[in-house]
Amino acid sequence: MFSSPEEVFEKEKKYIMQTYKRPRIVLKEGKGATVKDSFGKEYIDCVGGIAVNVVGYCHPAVVEAIKEQAGKLMHISNLYYTEPQVELAEKLSEISGMDKAFFCNSGAESVEAALKLASKVTEKHKFIAAEGSFHGRTLGSLSVTFETKFRSVFEPLLLNGVKFVRYNDADAIRKAIANDTAAVILEPIQGETGIIVPSEGYLKEVREICSEKDVLLILDEIQTGFGRTGRWFCKEYEGIEPDIMTVAKAMGAGFPIGAMLAKEGIEFETSEHASTFGGNPLACAAALASIKVIEEEGLVKRSRELGAYFMEKVHDDGIDSKPAVKEIRGKGLMIGIELTKPCGEMVDKALERNILINCTSDKVIRLAPPLVISKEQIDRVISVLYEIIK
Repeated sequence: MFSSPEEVFEKEKKYIMQTYKRPRIVLKEGKGATVKDSFGKEYIDCVGGIAVNVVGYCHPAVVEAIKEQAGKLMHISNLYYTEPQVELAEKLSEISGMDKAFFCNSGAESVEAALKLASKVTEKHKFIAAEGSFHGRTLGSLSVTFETKFRSVFEPLLLNGVKFVRYNDADAIRKAIANDTAAVILEPIQGETGIIVPSEGYLKEVREICSEKDVLLILDEIQTGFGRTGRWFCKEYEGIEPDIMTVAKAMGAGFPIGAMLAKEGIEFETSEHASTFGGNPLACAAALASIKVIEEEGLVKRSRELGAYFMEKVHDDGIDSKPAVKEIRGKGLMIGIELTKPCGEMVDKALERNILINCTSDKVIRLAPPLVISKEQIDRVISVLYEIIK
């Protein structure tokens, strides 16, 4: 135990690489859509572990599932069969429409697996990604991530010749496809760039182009999955099926787990890919419990309804007409408020008022709260946003 938050700050600086910029609070516990710091101060959390904690903090069903599985078997490796892994693969197939799963530990790992699988299946090694894309920070996933601030220090990257085309422009993808193109990789909604929602029909047209050109379509649903946008997966708005889909974040309700999902016939064979911890019994038990909570508590529908409620309230309260607000956009409880100036100061002001928000793409307040957040809590968040934006 530490004697004070100051001791935590000092030792963090001494022993942990300084890769994160953090506010000077120490969070100790959470429940539902709120967290408490070391002084017992409570915050409404609209960051949600970066779109992870969809069922809220410490949901009893998830906690119990983890405790029960931890008392049986936490890890055994993929050299042996385990029931939770097979059960989770079957459940993911049911809710996603995909056929096969490869389990890993994070979103970046799932993207790495997707790129590797696309190269293997097509015997081609070039990719098309979108301007503004964010797919991860490992060298492969970074190769299909657009922003210079993430890439420049580490170039040259693993994948050479990735073509970046304008997002929300299907014709640009058509023109970029060449004989050596293995796949197109896209986010259904761009998250890190500032919650960029494409035009209706865009993903459907891209799907048609990829099918016509015999190129694989990879959808990155790492941030948009498991009810975040008001559907189990954002692809459902367009009624399309990708060849490969990457998922992580919300799947484990905070427990690290990711998966690459693919259609029948698009798969690795023995020893072509592996993960020591991927799909371990404990992670799978957490994911199964989280999915069950989403189903039983109707959180997909709730996300859709609360997202609409939020948009209606910000309009009624006049936030969207403030000079400092350029645009408010999103689907479900994945919402971005784009401002006319950097929003870092507003993140600090919200923190002073017991609201956790974060800033992405410099000028966009990103809101991705637990799907169990109440209307009363949303009202409080909107009230604080109105105050700090005004």
